[in-house]
Formats: sequence, structure tokens, C-alpha cells
Amino acid sequence: MTQVFTFVAANPIMLLFILMGVGMVFGHIKVRGVSLGAAAVLFFAIVVSALGHSSGVDLTLNPVIGTLGLALFAFAIGVSSGPNFFHALRSSLWPILATVVLLIAAGALAYYVGTGLLGMPVAEAIGTYAGALTNTPALSAAGKASGNAPEATVGYSIAYLFGVIGMLGFSLASLAYRRTDTDTPTALDNRTVRVERGDKPRVGDLEATYNGRIAFSRLRRGETGPVARPKSDDRLNRGDLVTIVGPKDLVARAITELGHSSSHSLIEDRRFLDFRRITVSDPKLAGHTIEGLELDRRFSATASRVRRGDTDMMAEPGLVLQLGDRVRVVAPRSQMSAVTKFFGDSAKGLSDINPIALGLGMALGILIGELPIFTPTGATFSIGSAAGTLLVGLVFGRIGRIGSVVTALPHTATQVLTELGLLVFLAQAGTNAGSAILTAFTSGAWVKMFLLGLLITGFVGIGLYVIMRYGFGMGGTRLSGLMGGAQTQPAILAFANTRTGFDPRVALGYAMVYPMAMITKILVAQVFAGM
Repeated sequence: MTQVFTFVAANPIMLLFILMGVGMVFGHIKVRGVSLGAAAVLFFAIVVSALGHSSGVDLTLNPVIGTLGLALFAFAIGVSSGPNFFHALRSSLWPILATVVLLIAAGALAYYVGTGLLGMPVAEAIGTYAGALTNTPALSAAGKASGNAPEATVGYSIAYLFGVIGMLGFSLASLAYRRTDTDTPTALDNRTVRVERGDKPRVGDLEATYNGRIAFSRLRRGETGPVARPKSDDRLNRGDLVTIVGPKDLVARAITELGHSSSHSLIEDRRFLDFRRITVSDPKLAGHTIEGLELDRRFSATASRVRRGDTDMMAEPGLVLQLGDRVRVVAPRSQMSAVTKFFGDSAKGLSDINPIALGLGMALGILIGELPIFTPTGATFSIGSAAGTLLVGLVFGRIGRIGSVVTALPHTATQVLTELGLLVFLAQAGTNAGSAILTAFTSGAWVKMFLLGLLITGFVGIGLYVIMRYGFGMGGTRLSGLMGGAQTQPAILAFANTRTGFDPRVALGYAMVYPMAMITKILVAQVFAGM
């Protein structure tokens, strides 16, 4: 076995991919529907490194590899979360602030109970904080600020498992009262209406009444007239057939106000108007709003929906497009080829990593992360490359483009970079902790880390449940997703999605607090580990 360890130690790149590949084999194993996922790579790397250490072979991967992986992970998370993050800051400020305060309090609890009551080294205590809240960038910050990354990783590893399982329990407790939720959303609907009003309302006025949340996609004058795309200035006459697209409850309201639902379906009549899902692959369109595309002027066309990943959204005028989005366009048949060419409709739009935005964004984020920040005492600290790249990613994802330069990445590309970066970092961090975890188990120090992790996870989980349910009256479905976002744990998001049949409120709760929770944990770990 020693010869095998010696061989892979001399080939660190091969070692990296062995740890990633074999680790994820274990990561995909499910027990009662729950799997370790990417965290299995960390545990497998720790085991391999510990076995190598016991055989006298150093299997530690270069820390630069971990820094690269973590920076990629944080930047990609920022880009994908940017559009929702700044909207959430405006619309859900108080729940976000409550989550931030709770995470800061948990950091203080970890520091004072860990280093004071339990007598743990600061690296172990704050590493345990990162593991109890399952946040890998916080682990990196704790290791760097304390100067003892192996001890921080041991604390992280001991606390991580209950960090996942414990918060899954709180998410399940949230779902137990979801039957009483009052914020149940309605799915998008598409209905044809026969107009019975005689006051000839304008299409534009009707859409404005619903704040642009419904759209009129087709219009037929009389029984046998051609199907056309209605314009804002068109007036609806008694007997007209018109197709309305929007949330189901708003469409039902509009039907009641205009007339009654028709048995005829204008969507099925594609002789004059056609519709198609078209992929945004032309970089010139990324970062522009639906309104800015001027589809009406260019092609007498309109966009009704946008699918990003697995999520369908209304094509509201202010929605910013990303490469890889699939836009449902309604246009005259004669214009459909031109519209398709305009968007690009190439699979390249799904996977283009946008090297300009990736390179410049990563460089700028790492620079910001390394800038010294002065404290009132005259000491300095830096927020670290993970926090720096996350902040830049959030801004890049929000603005979409700067002049002719696209700053966003396709949704699918960010998903790939997120997973790759996380796996690379966990593999490196695990090899760095192999010898330290042997010491923790042989000395019995792991018991303190486990108890501290139990305390931190329970403190945050109970706090979120009580504050969000009773303080803000949040529904159980959204709270189950918020638990995953506050824990920055995709496994909890996946669990809640499975339990609710992918209810959109789960993702909304997750996205609402995820970016700020990520930033808070990194800064908390940085500050307390450096004390």
C-alpha cells in the first residue's frame, strides 16, 4: 500500500481526480433519501490522507489548488444569485437581517463557548462553526485567519454531518405546517377569452392594470378572422377572441373582467402566428431586458415566457436575459426564422463560460479579497478570495453587461463551475486535515467539537424557525427553503423540493437569504478566527 501512496503522492493532479471521482461514488449513496453529496469528497480525502500519514507518506495537495476551487465556487454562486439577491434585499430586508444577526450570534457562541467553556483552540472552534453551518468558504476563512487550516478542517469535518442532518430536521418541521400557508402561488396559465365588454378597452391599459404580470399574445377579430399579435394600442371589441398569459389567479380575474373563457384555442391555430422556445446564444443579447430587445418593432413579435434552468418566468419588460435562457416567442410565421437567427438558438449558449467575465471577475474578486481592511485598533484583516469573488460575482450577475462586455454567465455554466470548484476545494482541504483528525480521535477532542457543532446547528435552526414563523408569519414551504439557504446547503434545498414537488416557494426562500448568509459566514469566521 505504501508504494501506491508514494506513486499518487508524486502525481498530485491524478490524486485530485481520484479523490473527486471515488469520493462522489460514496456521495451518491442515499440513506432514507439523504446523501452526503459533495461533502463525501472531503471525508474520503481525510481518510486517504490519514492512511497515507500512518504509512509515512504525505498526500497533502498544494493549498493553491484549494484556493482556485473555492474562488471558482464563490464567483459562480455570486453570478447565478446576483439578479435575485438585490431584489431580495429590497423586498425581504427584515428576514434577511434577522438571519444575518442569528449567524453572527452563532459565531460569538462558537468562539466564547468553544475557546472559553470547552477550552478548544480557536481554529477548531471556528472550524466547527463552519461545519455546523455547512459552509466551505467559511472553513477556508477560518483556516487562513487562524493560521491553522488542519485544525479548522477537523472541526468542520466533525460538525458537518449533524449540520446537514440537523437542519434537514428543522426543514421537515417547517413543512409540517405548510397546509396553513397563505402565500400559495399560482402556476402560469394560458387561456383564450371571448370578449363581452362593449367599452373597447385598450390592450396596453389592461396589461398596465395588472402591472405587466399578464400579457395578451393572440387576437382574432370575429369567428373566422386571421390570428394576429395584439399591440398596445389595439382595442378589444365585443366578440373578439384573445389569448391571455400569466399567473393563473390573475388570468382568471382578467377573464371575469373581459367576458368568459372560450372553447376555441387560438394557440392551436398556427396558420398566421407561430410560437417557439428559442435559446439565447448570441452574446450581444445577454444582459439586455426583454423590453430592450424591441421584438415588436423588429419582428412584430412578443416574448411570453422565459425558462432559466428548470424555472419558468413571465417575460416581464424589465427581466434581464442571460445566455442559455429559453424564450418562448410568439411571432408571424414569416418572421420566425428571422427571430430564431436573432436569438442565436445554439446549444453553445448553454455552456459558454464567457472567459472574459470569468477571468476579469475572478481577478478583481481575488484582488478585493486580499485588500487590507483596518480595524479601530490599528490591526488589519482581509475578507479573503472567497468573499471577494462572491461580491464581484453578485455585481456581475446583477448588471448583466458593461457596454459591449457581457458580465453574466449562462445558468448551466455557473452550475458546472460551482460543482467543480467545490469538489476541488474539498479534496484539497481533506488532504490537509488527515493527520490532524487522527489526533482528534485518539485524544478524544472530537467529542467537544461534536457537542459544539450540535449547539450551533440547534441554535440557528430553532432561531430561524421561531423568528420566521412567529415573528414574520412566514409559510412553512418558504421557510423549508430558507433553512437550506441560511445553511448554504443544497442538500436541504433538494430535500424540500422533493417533499413539495418543486414548489417555487422553496427556491424563493433559499435564494432570499443564501448570498447574504454566505457572505456573513465568511466574515464571521474571518473575524472570530483572527481574534
